[in-house]
Amino acid sequence: MTSTDLYMEFFGFSERPFTLLPDPDFLFWSRAHRRAFSVLEYGVMTRSPITVITGEVGVGKTTLIQKLLQTLDDDITLGLVSNAQGGRGELLQWALNSLGVDTDFHGAYVTLFQQLQDFVIEEYAAGRRVILLIDEAQNLSIEGLEELRMLTNINSNKDELLQLILVGQPELRQMIMRPELRQFAQRVTATYHIPSLDRAAVAGYIQHRLTHVGGTGSEFTSEAIDLVHHHTHGIPRLVNKLCDFSMVYAATEERRVVDAAIIEEVLDDGIFLPTVQSAGEAAE
Repeated sequence: MTSTDLYMEFFGFSERPFTLLPDPDFLFWSRAHRRAFSVLEYGVMTRSPITVITGEVGVGKTTLIQKLLQTLDDDITLGLVSNAQGGRGELLQWALNSLGVDTDFHGAYVTLFQQLQDFVIEEYAAGRRVILLIDEAQNLSIEGLEELRMLTNINSNKDELLQLILVGQPELRQMIMRPELRQFAQRVTATYHIPSLDRAAVAGYIQHRLTHVGGTGSEFTSEAIDLVHHHTHGIPRLVNKLCDFSMVYAATEERRVVDAAIIEEVLDDGIFLPTVQSAGEAAE
């Protein structure tokens, strides 16, 4: 029996409450996450040419995306592009591949663009519309974002045949605000930035995840939550890591409640290592 199994059995949980895997069933609806999801829904419902969602590393953007995918209507054809990079034409290859379009990836740019345009028009004729969702979009270059803007030229008249949803880290928002991307920014209809959780939201987040797996929600003392918030900067992914380690420690010592002393033990042992990048971004 592993230490993880031990704490699940010890606390009577149906599964680990603080897993690092993005799971929409565990989604905690903080005010910021509700607003971000509303912006995503607004972008889809109003057929916004470009919708942009940004947030700190580990704040829950991927979980929101997965939740959105569960709600999309059957008349939407979705292409999900993760971590796309490269120069001119390569983004088109990512897009075509995500939509399941058979293509010659060594073909000319004009040929690839025509294939995408033909596919989008065919879907429209069949009563469907196409959404390209680009995750980790901060990795795109200025040229890549301009290429995406050109893809929206497929739209004509009052009908939006192709929509773009970009999700990424804070630097994506900074890129879009650059003067050379003003034409791109003008096509962004809806945008929202998800901040890190404040102390009250961290408390609600921890309680939500505990009760979701059959816990009481009071397995962490108020002082313990203070420390969790302070050392994770309110980043949900880091909250999960620190709380998971703390529950292992508590179960090993047969203690039903995680108090500040247990959090301090985990920190002192050095097994919880928040990244410098995450901590720095949370301070912005």
